[in-house]
Amino acid sequence: MDVHSEEKWTIEIGPHRSVFNIDLRELWHYRDLLLLMVRRDFVAFYKQTILGPIWFFIQPLLTTLMYLLIFGRIAKLSTDGVPGILFYLAGVTCWTYFSESLIKTSDTFISNANIFGKVYFPRLIIPLSVVVSNLIRLGIQVILFLLIFGYYLFFTKENVRPTQALYLLPLLIILMALLSLGLGIIFSALTTKYRDLRFLLTFGIQLLMFATPVVYPLSMAPEKYKWLIIANPFTGIIETFRYAFLGSGSFSWLYLGYSCLATVVILGIGIVIFNKVEKSFIDTV
Repeated sequence: MDVHSEEKWTIEIGPHRSVFNIDLRELWHYRDLLLLMVRRDFVAFYKQTILGPIWFFIQPLLTTLMYLLIFGRIAKLSTDGVPGILFYLAGVTCWTYFSESLIKTSDTFISNANIFGKVYFPRLIIPLSVVVSNLIRLGIQVILFLLIFGYYLFFTKENVRPTQALYLLPLLIILMALLSLGLGIIFSALTTKYRDLRFLLTFGIQLLMFATPVVYPLSMAPEKYKWLIIANPFTGIIETFRYAFLGSGSFSWLYLGYSCLATVVILGIGIVIFNKVEKSFIDTV
């Protein structure tokens, strides 16, 4: 009898049989690696810096003050009657998390080609670690927003009134994370063949901000072009976030429902493309 025929393998590594396959049990099995990657990303951000994690507060605050000066004082754009610093900080907080998660996940295959070529682990761990590590940063920046929000709420007479939509905050965070993950893994898969997309994304994310009500309210958009802004799935998310805390914004279950549906579709397409490319990307990178 052939000795080799009696061998029983404990682990068999092979490509997915279907591009629609996503093994959640395998991802859970590698959760320690995910946490290690999250820690690496978080520590690497402020390692060898003087101010360290304080940069998480400085960056959105300086960006908000710049927007307040340019769009609020010079351009005199409407903020729907709420304090400018709260209006812009709410937009900056959401947009920074989304845009940075998208850009970093889009570089998954290119920047980790050496690791992927040497050891096996679920490739989706890398973009997931980016999204999760940025959640820590988002949490810190939300604390900054809450501090300024609390000051206006309790110590001033400004028109700031939180609403029951605050209960939707966990959903909004999940939508931001999944939307950035979905778009990010789509671009990460495509850039293995078309490197120009890396430059297009960096440039396009800056333009996309102006197609999203970050520095202006949706109510200010001309009716002729309003549908284009609503077609952006991030619009419903950011408008709901503002409405939840500030009582301003164009909150609509229809807009939010569309954002949910678009996020699920984009994430599904991203997983399909990601699974297809991960089988052979090492030959093209």
